[in-house]
Amino acid sequence: MTTIHTTPATATGASATPIAPAQDRKLLDAVVQIATEAGRALEARYSTQARPAGRRDMFQVGTADGQVSLAILRPGLTALRPEARWLTDEYETAELPPGEWWVVDEVEGNVNHVHGLPEWAVTVALVRDGRTVLAVVRQPVGDLTYTALRGAGAHLNGVPLQVSAKTDLDAAIVVTGQAEADQEGTYRRIGQSVTAMLDNALLVRASVPSTFPMLLVAAGHNDVFWQYEPVLPGVAAGALMITEAGGRVTRIDGTPWSPGADTILATAPALHTPAVRVLATVA
Repeated sequence: MTTIHTTPATATGASATPIAPAQDRKLLDAVVQIATEAGRALEARYSTQARPAGRRDMFQVGTADGQVSLAILRPGLTALRPEARWLTDEYETAELPPGEWWVVDEVEGNVNHVHGLPEWAVTVALVRDGRTVLAVVRQPVGDLTYTALRGAGAHLNGVPLQVSAKTDLDAAIVVTGQAEADQEGTYRRIGQSVTAMLDNALLVRASVPSTFPMLLVAAGHNDVFWQYEPVLPGVAAGALMITEAGGRVTRIDGTPWSPGADTILATAPALHTPAVRVLATVA
């Protein structure tokens, strides 16, 4: 139900590049058109009345959803940048080799799509030599198009995004995401981190998939997002949105984030240090 993904623009804050290249601006517009077309195809398959009976039903419908979307995305994006490679599963949690990579989730939140819930989208990002240069998240329900271009900010339907101005963690809405598999106590750490944040933040939430709470950090609605054992398709686009909206993206321990890192922490600038401090209590 997921396929591909990339690296954020910077690990510590808004992009230092002052102006995005004109060719990337033009490329972004073309990617928006392709993602929108894929979103329309998925919307035609979407029903708020959908109620799968079990895992088999979910898998069958979700697989078909992905095939429909990818049949639009792959040829369209390949035509735009024929030299760019497509991320394979082996690089979802590993450093990307040099060159350009299309990082795509053809149905981000497919579990929501098959359950008749609105939080699903098409996500596309382009990584160039280890840095994400553009990202698009097209959410058909609500007619929402999120875009980010390295050095040119992040936008929702053309309106600039800006992260929260909060300075106190006890006023913050914080969110974590569920790891796809328990690896050396990951589930335990998730639970401990929620408990630690419950003692320090205003409100703690858990959400799947990761893209949506990260978009809300970029828009200033959420203030902190963290995740253990993330997969790149779930966090790449959101990471660029957040850094281009003025936020910080690092590992949970505060060190620089890059594709393949086993943790991710995204925050409003003033909340980064207190969030690192709280999460440092998790063994």
